[in-house]
Amino acid sequence: MTYPDFTLENELSGIVAGVDEVGRGSLAGPVISAAVVFTDRNTIIRGINDSKKLTAKSRQVLYEKITSTAKLGIGIASVKEINSYNILQATKLSMQRALMDLRLELDYVLVDGNQPPKIKWQTKSIVNGDNLSISIAAASIIAKITRDQLMQELHHQYPEYNWYKNKGYGTKEHIETIKIYGITEHHRESFMPILKLR
Repeated sequence: MTYPDFTLENELSGIVAGVDEVGRGSLAGPVISAAVVFTDRNTIIRGINDSKKLTAKSRQVLYEKITSTAKLGIGIASVKEINSYNILQATKLSMQRALMDLRLELDYVLVDGNQPPKIKWQTKSIVNGDNLSISIAAASIIAKITRDQLMQELHHQYPEYNWYKNKGYGTKEHIETIKIYGITEHHRESFMPILKLR
């Protein structure tokens, strides 16, 4: 297995942040972005990769290592904002908030995907960036753990939806549960699967 590294970061000068989001395709819960800056690129944390390629246990171990080593920012766009603006604009909003939460004057931002947010810093969009840039991959881990923890908390309010397990995504079980119990204020009413069930 190949792992992301600092090649993209080292091609750029100054302070470089990596940004990624989690929850874009979910039917419930917010979209969450994280921004990560490794100020010391000589400190190597082995095993960092796209969060989707990692086990839950590996993600947690890496989350703890990243949070103790790097500068972090978290940005959240609510379900209300997703319904109001659409998921793409809400995703960009969450990325903007994550970068602002860093409270750093950046020189460059590496963004996963091809739809960067409007920000004041120079930006480079990287398709499959979480497979190439260690900063983006680390951001994907931080965003994933943060969102999973939030969905775990929401599960306690609405245990019938099993959000601790499906994280709000449109699994068959989740769809069937919506048919029985209806939607909550945490469901994205603007998403087609929800519209069809209303």
